Amino acid sequence: MLTNAEIGIDLGTANILVYTKEKGIVLNEPSVVALNSNTNEVLAVGSDAKNMVGKTPGQIVAMRPLKLGVIADYDVTSTMLKHIMKQISKEGGFTVRKPKVIVCTPCGSTSVERRAIRDAIMSCGAKSVHLIEEPVAAAIGADLPVDEPVANVIVDIGGGTSEVGIISYGGIVSSQSIRRGGDNLDEDIIQYVRKTYNLLIGERTAEEIKINIGNASPDHEEQSIEIRGRDLVSGLPKPVVLYSGEIHHAIAESLDHILETIRETLETCPPELSGDIVDQGIILTGGGALLTGLQEWLSERIIVPVHVAPNPLEAVAAGTGKSLKIIDKLQEASV
Repeated sequence: MLTNAEIGIDLGTANILVYTKEKGIVLNEPSVVALNSNTNEVLAVGSDAKNMVGKTPGQIVAMRPLKLGVIADYDVTSTMLKHIMKQISKEGGFTVRKPKVIVCTPCGSTSVERRAIRDAIMSCGAKSVHLIEEPVAAAIGADLPVDEPVANVIVDIGGGTSEVGIISYGGIVSSQSIRRGGDNLDEDIIQYVRKTYNLLIGERTAEEIKINIGNASPDHEEQSIEIRGRDLVSGLPKPVVLYSGEIHHAIAESLDHILETIRETLETCPPELSGDIVDQGIILTGGGALLTGLQEWLSERIIVPVHVAPNPLEAVAAGTGKSLKIIDKLQEASV
């Protein structure tokens, strides 16, 4: 039995990941909660709730209590976190009592948003809560030498936000955060299919299209996928074949926003660290890093090497957990 656990939490818009020192990633669940809107009773959390999205009767609502990387619905987030704490206790075979918790937050989050995250975690019975900025957590999770005087450039493309950070000596030298990420790409696809084919599709279908035929590069081998949705003219279900070229055009604007954010961050980099960036390049983390062709597309446009972290989806969560050892040093660097 572990009485005083140390855990790291990646409180993401799309997924929540929990890391423990002893077992690594012990939980990876979608940040979705299914509620009975009449009684406010929580019916399902995580994968079970995500499977309900778009398929529930009127009184059951499947929702994401986190929007753009921060808490949008405090009460539902607290309930979800309590459920997750119980789940990791059950699956991990230990009791999480008064854990020391470290949570990552977006660079652009306000003090009010950070306090909401801290309060939500404390309400679950945490002994202490430390906050760490997402690029630093991602860099630690990607095994970069963050406490050395070398420029480490991290681009973390999550569900709701994209963070770009230049890290040296354990602190952020320069950073930018935009509230655009994988969810925006899904929304771009939904709007494109609606305008072009008069077809209404849901979030899960859009995500499936992005994963299967989404491509950041304009020059790629054409792929296709058949999808089904509701015809807006007849109201009847209808199948449509989509091609990867048109999906690229649908998501191009959002990708350009992410590219511009990377450029702006690199432009504010101190000249002494610029040489390191040319040599080391930048590291991609987050679910968005898995978009086909993104690595090559970025490399062509910013003329520095671009690498994908070994496990981009888990890098931030692993970094939050690993940073428990050096949290004092990190907090000194961020002061």
